[in-house]
Amino acid sequence: MSQSSPKPFQEWIGRQTRSEDVLTERLDSSFRAIFGPHLAASQSGLAPAGIHWCLSPAVAPMAELGGDGHPAKNRDMPPVPLPRRMWAGGTVETVAPLHIGDRVTRVSTIADITRKEGRTGELWFVTVDHEYRTRRGLAIRDRQNIVYREAASLSMPEKRETHGEEARPTSVSWTVPTSSVLLFRYSAISFNGHRIHYDEPYATGVEGYGGLVVHGPIQATLLLNLAASQMGSTPARFTYRGTAPAIAGSDLLVCRGVGDPVKFWTQSPSGQVHMEASAEAA
Repeated sequence: MSQSSPKPFQEWIGRQTRSEDVLTERLDSSFRAIFGPHLAASQSGLAPAGIHWCLSPAVAPMAELGGDGHPAKNRDMPPVPLPRRMWAGGTVETVAPLHIGDRVTRVSTIADITRKEGRTGELWFVTVDHEYRTRRGLAIRDRQNIVYREAASLSMPEKRETHGEEARPTSVSWTVPTSSVLLFRYSAISFNGHRIHYDEPYATGVEGYGGLVVHGPIQATLLLNLAASQMGSTPARFTYRGTAPAIAGSDLLVCRGVGDPVKFWTQSPSGQVHMEASAEAA
């Protein structure tokens, strides 16, 4: 970190990368097989909400991967000095639907980099803005907030559950089993090598979790589709924020609130909330 810079890694802010991918029938069918009945209805030829998170993943040879399974030298991201990486949340603006067969161009821009001190120690937040375009024009704006954390202290592993949270009244709730097969299949179609999602000895023994960790995009996809199914169309704006890791092996409840119909969240059967979201209609 330069002492003279007003913000760390200031030279990275505004840096752009461009990638292309094809939304194939194979990707569409695999995505639908994973999420099954928990997808909003869509017209023939249109891709389901949330599938864009499976496009244009970071691709690196095996020799260039770090110990966590991510590319060790990802030139698209700033080299922040902390090892543990997780999605913190984001905002999705849907301008137009993606079609099966689309060639999709993604332009990614580093929007902000911030260092903070949290209750668990040092935290770095990197905000990345993605624009997904097809031959028809802009389809999706997607702002992702990524958090980097210090290495886990295995003498004090993260708790599996916290109890005592007041139950939230729900108007609709989906029950989704979070098996290791679900996590593995999603890792496969999104080309996500992060070992916390499929390597339990690594997730518990190195990163200090209580088990395999359910992907942030799995939860966001379920919440986005619940919102779309309840609102009658994909929300024009969907904002989500992770609050606690969801550990695989039990059911995940995907909920819509009572009295505030644009509020959604995921929770464990015991009531612990893992991700919160809000949606705005078109």
